[in-house]
Amino acid sequence: MGKRGILVLVVFFIMVLGFGSVAMAEEGVTDKTIHIGQWGPQTGPAAPWGAVARGTGIYFKMINEEGGIHGRKIAYHMFDDGYNPAKTKAGVKELQENIGMFAWAGGVGTAPGLAVKDYLMERKIPWVGPLAGSLHWISPPQKYLFAVYPLYYNEAKVLTRYAVKNLGKKRIAIAYQNDDYGKNGVSGVEAELANQGLELVAKVPVELTDTDMKPHIMQLRKSKADAVLLWMGPVHAVRTVGTGAAMKFGPQWMSTSTCSDFPLMYKISKGLWKGVIVGNFSELPDSQSPLMLKYKKAFDKYAAKGERWGVFLYAGIGFVEPLVEGLKRTGRNLTRERFVSAMEGIRDFKGILGQINYGKYDPKYVFTRQGQTEVFLTRCLEGAKAERLTVWMEP
Repeated sequence: MGKRGILVLVVFFIMVLGFGSVAMAEEGVTDKTIHIGQWGPQTGPAAPWGAVARGTGIYFKMINEEGGIHGRKIAYHMFDDGYNPAKTKAGVKELQENIGMFAWAGGVGTAPGLAVKDYLMERKIPWVGPLAGSLHWISPPQKYLFAVYPLYYNEAKVLTRYAVKNLGKKRIAIAYQNDDYGKNGVSGVEAELANQGLELVAKVPVELTDTDMKPHIMQLRKSKADAVLLWMGPVHAVRTVGTGAAMKFGPQWMSTSTCSDFPLMYKISKGLWKGVIVGNFSELPDSQSPLMLKYKKAFDKYAAKGERWGVFLYAGIGFVEPLVEGLKRTGRNLTRERFVSAMEGIRDFKGILGQINYGKYDPKYVFTRQGQTEVFLTRCLEGAKAERLTVWMEP
């Protein structure tokens, strides 16, 4: 073989085996950068949840300051979708096709997530930690989608069981956002009530455009409910509790973790959130755990002026901790397939959320892609303090 032939073979093996700078790169990965995308409602009716994506940005700044991951810094691309699925889809496509994301992190909302799930999965683009506890992420399971958020279905079961078993409530109702998010809550409540030999006394749908909650309260009051679960966003939940107080209707209000930011809920409800029981997916804001103290320090350093340390903000850290763990485990040779394999090896991982486990992809077994399955319950006290009612629980 001549010198030219030998040179061609050497170049070929360099490209195939990944040696040197001429190796073909994975989309969204350069020698110094990993591109990660996320959407989040910075405006509109779901804007209180917008702190999630900002929290992720603080976390990535901290990681980059520490040297990045195997010599690469995270390039974080976040956009405001206003909790509008059409805007979510347009923004994801723009970033993916114009810049190229290696993976997507978080992303608030069931409906926004459903608008892009098929797009991402068809292109084999990893997505870790959707910010919604929807069954759609795992049923059926998707190889490139790793859910973290505890299922709304399971959270509703835990709350309902506590209402019946611990509080002695017999007439349970639910007011729910009339979409997949809300309906997941309804399904969980109905399933647990059936286990207890009971039925819902009322299920009242709430539209995102609803502003007058009097008709909803009239239905709930007519049902004589002694406990009402609120499966909706913070603004509508506060309106419901406030209208209930004005109309002299005061059942035991209970709500999902999406309304678990007590300082926020207490403030916007002018104290009426006192007594509400909610589910929780993470450490409480005043936790003295080493990780929470570390993240609080990063918040103090990187947060924009006027930003508030709270559960929604550090949820943006907790729900992408598994993504960062997966990147670390993958090593320097970062490809999507190797990343997925690394994620599948995560067992008993504990950050600031509950325990997280994944397994090898199996299209018949949903929990290979449902990372967290446990929650605990708290009650809002005077001054937005939290009373912990339970240990971590699974339904």
